[in-house]
Amino acid sequence: MFNEETIKYSLRNLKHRKSRSFLTLFSILIGIATIFIFVSFGYGLYNYTNELSTSSSADKVLVMAAGASGFGLDETFKLTDDDLDAVRKANGVFDASGVYFTTVQAESSNEKKFIFLIAYDPGDPLILEVFNVGIEKGRLLRAGDTKSVVLGYNYLVPGKIFKKALDVNSVIEIDGVKMKVVGFFESVGSPQDDAQVYTTNDYFEELYPNKTYYELVAKVDISDVDRAVENIKRNLRKERGLEKGKEDFFVQSFNDLIESFSVVLNVIIGFVILIALISVVVSAINTANTMITSVLERYKEIGILKAIGARNTEIFGIFLFESAFLGFVAGVCGVIVGWIFSAVAGSILNGLGWGFLAPYYSTYLFAGCILFATLTGAISGVAPAIRASRINIVDALRYE
Repeated sequence: MFNEETIKYSLRNLKHRKSRSFLTLFSILIGIATIFIFVSFGYGLYNYTNELSTSSSADKVLVMAAGASGFGLDETFKLTDDDLDAVRKANGVFDASGVYFTTVQAESSNEKKFIFLIAYDPGDPLILEVFNVGIEKGRLLRAGDTKSVVLGYNYLVPGKIFKKALDVNSVIEIDGVKMKVVGFFESVGSPQDDAQVYTTNDYFEELYPNKTYYELVAKVDISDVDRAVENIKRNLRKERGLEKGKEDFFVQSFNDLIESFSVVLNVIIGFVILIALISVVVSAINTANTMITSVLERYKEIGILKAIGARNTEIFGIFLFESAFLGFVAGVCGVIVGWIFSAVAGSILNGLGWGFLAPYYSTYLFAGCILFATLTGAISGVAPAIRASRINIVDALRYE
């Protein structure tokens, strides 16, 4: 079907119709570039969630009071030391600790910002294992530390939180109390998480004696997380005097959070790719229209080719190659454009503190997009190619 003469002839025809070929190529290119961008970012998010699900966070369970707001301000439903003891006594639970969380005003060099203050037990830093983050500079908090804090990564970067970057041994005011910076955490990749301030539970209780736990973190038997979750619920119902189904708290494993996130991610990525596919379908229709027009314009030319011995399969091959070649070139260009755009966007997001929103590239992604574009072009050209191959020689030679 395809030989050297057929290919050369097809390429000459495409060259002679530069404007139309370019517009057809451009319409496919946009769809392929869009698919590449969103699939690369989707892959990146999937890799991020997979890393979390296989990290030290996988054996953690979170307990929160029902009605607790995302800012930790709603204390209508409380978690107390009695609740913490109940969680610790549940079968399948190896360890548990409480976490305080509140909004505070931070001040440095006369600049004031409202940020989140988190307090944890340095002897049981389970919350740090959930975040799966280590120290970038300085040290972690120790038992007995007072007026000491560890800051998120963004405090090390000028202009991220304060105009002037802070360093180990810097002083920061939290709700009017001067505190010493003893360390900085590594970047989590989220502006909110990288802007948080951490202190010890004991010192937090000294500063805010009426605050209750924002959440409890438990380390459970990873081989049977569901059973441990049920045991925690049963112990909490018993301790709080509640009936099953009327809980004023909820218990969720870290894997449950990851699965919920993955479901939402699947829906979003699927919806976006559907839009991109619609764009590709429109491009395919445009390609088919271009090839049909090309057949009509070359009606007499096709008759001459047949008159000098060209077979139907060769005529079919000419038009099929042209449409497939347009799809191939559009696929290559679309992948290049998509890669450049996603790389630039990923760099910008990383600079803004959203490091976890990084694109991921694989050989399958590059090859798949190019192959998909080539097949789209080829399929679009099948009907026009068949029509061209069936043209009657006599009718074609008489065509004006």
